[in-house]
Amino acid sequence: MIWALILLPFGLGVCALLTKNQTVQKYLLSGGALLHLILTISVWQKPPSPVLWDWLAIDPPGLLFLTITSLLFFLVSIYEYGYFEHLENDAEEDMDVLIFPSVHTKSLFIGCQLFFLSAMTLVTLSQHLSLMWVAIEATTLASAPLIFFHSNPRSLEATWKYLLICSVGIALALLGIFFLSIATTKTDGSQTNLVFGNLLSNADQFNTQWLKAAFILMVVGYGTKMGLAPMHTWLPDAHSESPSPISALLSGALLNCAFLGIFRVYEICHKANLGAFANDIMLALGIASLVVAAIFILGQSDYKRLLAYSSVEHMGLLALGLGFGGLGVFGSMLHALNHSITKASLFLLAGIILINYHSKKAGDVQGILTRSKALGLLWLFGFLSISGSPPFGLFLSEITIVKSGFDQGRFIIASLSLGLLVIIFIGMATVFLNMTQPQPALKAEKIHAQPPFKLKPSMLYPPVVLLLLSLVLGIYLPGWMKDLLMNIARQ
Repeated sequence: MIWALILLPFGLGVCALLTKNQTVQKYLLSGGALLHLILTISVWQKPPSPVLWDWLAIDPPGLLFLTITSLLFFLVSIYEYGYFEHLENDAEEDMDVLIFPSVHTKSLFIGCQLFFLSAMTLVTLSQHLSLMWVAIEATTLASAPLIFFHSNPRSLEATWKYLLICSVGIALALLGIFFLSIATTKTDGSQTNLVFGNLLSNADQFNTQWLKAAFILMVVGYGTKMGLAPMHTWLPDAHSESPSPISALLSGALLNCAFLGIFRVYEICHKANLGAFANDIMLALGIASLVVAAIFILGQSDYKRLLAYSSVEHMGLLALGLGFGGLGVFGSMLHALNHSITKASLFLLAGIILINYHSKKAGDVQGILTRSKALGLLWLFGFLSISGSPPFGLFLSEITIVKSGFDQGRFIIASLSLGLLVIIFIGMATVFLNMTQPQPALKAEKIHAQPPFKLKPSMLYPPVVLLLLSLVLGIYLPGWMKDLLMNIARQ
């Protein structure tokens, strides 16, 4: 089962590279996504036994992020049917805002998407520190061509920045693994196997100075990939210039992989009685991320970059949850789930807006509700969800995180985070409401005179499903999901 989860999308990705038939490529993508989701659901029913000397196994954190990744990938594959059709039509109309690449580039795009799924799956299943590092690096290599999909100067710059900055970060994480290996060295010269179970059971015997250095390097390294400030600088460009379905995967699934890497090392530090040290670092990075997000969201004119900086905000909240500890860890994991489904839905909706308005500038997008009530309402619901408004899931997870801060006596940090969230809410509300409602200077007749609204049903179903999930998770948390999150918090 474990091998099937990893090798199935990889093998289908190879097939997508070898075939030039676009219909076959689409079926490989959607069929692979569906089979992967079925395999993931079967893991919930019967967890598979570890393989490869226990280097690959399912545990509660891995199962959570595997489920998120598989679900998002399946919904994105459905969305892409209509998305590619619109791009092809725009190319025939000589519209240069959305550049549709060659058939060869599209086969590479489909293949790399499936490789991307395989790499992210490997991250969630890896129980060996070095194997996880390899898997996280593989996600970078697989996703770079996806960011470069439109093949224009802006996407080239975004891809280059993504590769350069994330490569530096992953190199620091590798150095952190070396330091951790040194920290595990015993008096007789032997070292603890870098499988997480062994590391956790022997953590109280590690050299604390080397472990502190390892934690800092790995948090900086994986924090770069996660989008924590000040290592976040690749994220706004990559999310903004990527095709919208890829932006959904980058924000909803990829960032979680880096967060999982940090969480693994965070666990080790707590087992080694360095919990206070690890918590302080996570709190500092969490607040820094909220500050940066608040600064750049206020007055932001590009709605895709606005969503990207919103991801920086929510990665900061994940870090705060870990830093507060206790109930905060539960809230952090719940927040990762809620953020993934909400942010993916918003990027998918942003793709529909971009296809119809041919601009990423919020000022060029007005009267969405007038042109399409369905899209306008979904865009508003998405804003309410991502801003943590009740009754959506992010409200519940944000309240849980902030409450844990007050419970732990971190009154200043908890209060500061609340203030920054209010500022971010104001900045996002300004953009979303202006895009949805027509401006006074824009007559209703002028809006109706614009070209017919392009909206394929296959593009609307995935964000609807995701926003409904966010609503359900804000009202009712299923017992099996609550048990999983509690197991992670206890772990």
